[in-house]
This record gives sequence, C-alpha cells and structure tokens, in this order.
Amino acid sequence: MIVPASDQWIARGAEALRRGELVAFPTETVYGLGADATNGLAVAAIFELKGRPSFNPLIVHVSDTGRAERYGVLTDTAKRLAEIFWPGALTLVVAKQNDSGIADLTTAGLNTIALRVPNHPVAQALLERTSLPLAAPSANRSGHVSPTLAQHVQDDLGDGPAMILDGGPTVQGIESTVVDITGERPALLRPGAVPREAIEDVLGMALVSATREGKPASPGQLESHYAPRAKLRLNAKQVEAGEGLLAFGPDAPAGASQVINLSPNGDLRQAAANLFRALRELDASGVEAIAAMPIPHDGLGEAINDRLRKAAANPEES
Repeated sequence: MIVPASDQWIARGAEALRRGELVAFPTETVYGLGADATNGLAVAAIFELKGRPSFNPLIVHVSDTGRAERYGVLTDTAKRLAEIFWPGALTLVVAKQNDSGIADLTTAGLNTIALRVPNHPVAQALLERTSLPLAAPSANRSGHVSPTLAQHVQDDLGDGPAMILDGGPTVQGIESTVVDITGERPALLRPGAVPREAIEDVLGMALVSATREGKPASPGQLESHYAPRAKLRLNAKQVEAGEGLLAFGPDAPAGASQVINLSPNGDLRQAAANLFRALRELDASGVEAIAAMPIPHDGLGEAINDRLRKAAANPEES
C-alpha cells in the first residue's frame, strides 16, 4: 500500500524492515525496494518479489561514510570520491569487510560490496530509524522499467512490500553511477546519474571500462534490462507504422500515434529524469513498438543510452 512519507509511517517502515519485511522508499534516483542487508531471508524476498537473477548483486544503502566503513574497505580513492559525491548518486564497489555481517545473497557471493549514501530525506530518515544497512534495488519487476513514482511501484509490485513510502517524483530519475575501486584503476561498471566526466575530474584520470566476463560485479550489468513490453527501436530518425515515438529535442519526426519528448529543448538532465516514466507511458498506450530518437552520448547521455540499449535487448540473445 502507498502511504505518506511522514514521521509516523517512516517509523512503521523501520519496524517492518527490522522484522524482515520489505519497504519501498524514494531516493534521489529511483524508488528502491528495501530489506535488511544482513538478513538473508529478507534479501531473498527481494529476489523473489522482483524475479531478479540471483547472481546480480544488490546495492547496500547506508546513512553516511562512517557506516559505509563498517561493511566495506574504503581506500583513499574511495574516500576521495565519497567526500565529493556522498550523499549522492554514486555507488562504490569496494572490498567487503570480513566481519561485515552482510548476507552473502546481498553481494551474490562476491568478496566485494556495492555501497551508496543516498541524498534523499526519506531514505536518510529510514536509514537512521532502522540503524541497518538496506539492500535496495529498484522497486520494480526485474527487467521492467525502473520506478520514479510511488504509483509505479504499486503497478509493478502490488501488495508485495509491507508499504510504499510516497516521497513524490524522484529528482534525478535514473539510477546511480557504479564505480569499482577494487582494481588497479577505477572502473565504470554502470553509467548513471553522476556523469563519468565528473568522476574523472576528481580522480585526475580516466575510468576504465568494465568487462562482462563471469558474474556481474554490480546491478545493471545484465544486457537485457529495463525492458518495456513493446519492442524498442533505437536511433530512429523516422516513425514506422504502429510505432510510438520517444523523442528528444525540437526536431521530432511526424507520424507517430503517441509521442513523448524526453526534453523538447535537448536538456540531458531533463531527459534522464523523464526516461523511465516516458517508457512506461508509451508502453501503457498500447503501441506495438517504440521508436527512440538518437540521444547524444556525452554527459548523462551515456547513461540514457545504456538504459535504452538494455531495454532494447532480446533476453534470448543476450
């Protein structure tokens, strides 16, 4: 059920989490489906409700850097990034502390852990109330479009969570950027709401690109992901019969029965915030397919294109 994100309901949500139940809550990126990251049964309930592949690790949300260090080993590089980007939409993959207490299912059996300090008052209040690390992937069916409204969570998960804390629309509308700090050089595992360039400026070096050999090291590395039911065609410059149009910029082609423009003036930040809502609305309109216009690849465009590519992937071929 959707409930207001009041102090009273946040307190009830914290109690539910301590009992091993699931609570959906807003972050600045998308809505998360939270569970006690130290409780293997609670984490298993996330996988069950989402239908999420068990080899895909979950991001663990904590309230501050000090608590992050209880669960992961923060190197000097990790601390430098945390100082600039936490709280915020950057997830750091670091070595897991030997005595972390984090359930193995949370990290998919890896000796690393993905940590983030969210920059949202509701998420922060819930973390403070529980005093727990919260495993919290996006609060949607696995492979479906990520939720940026409480109603999106309700539409996908129904009564599965104990409650859905309604904090209104998310501000950034795209998931966190994931950077792996465990190798010789920091690696970009998932483009997201913090642009690659901003991270590279802090590090004074380029991020290396991660490979997909073996198990994913972070969420969002599976090729078929974020997929609507309608077939998605990328880099479309014209519209074909039966297609809806996911437009970008002022020069959208004519002929689509349904059109949603991510940003009529070509603003990538606005496009990122609108992406998942637009895919959902076009999908719900009943169109047979969705034609997505080209998106510039710089800045947040890299993350947007990453999501679109995964939404267009065929699960049987990936």
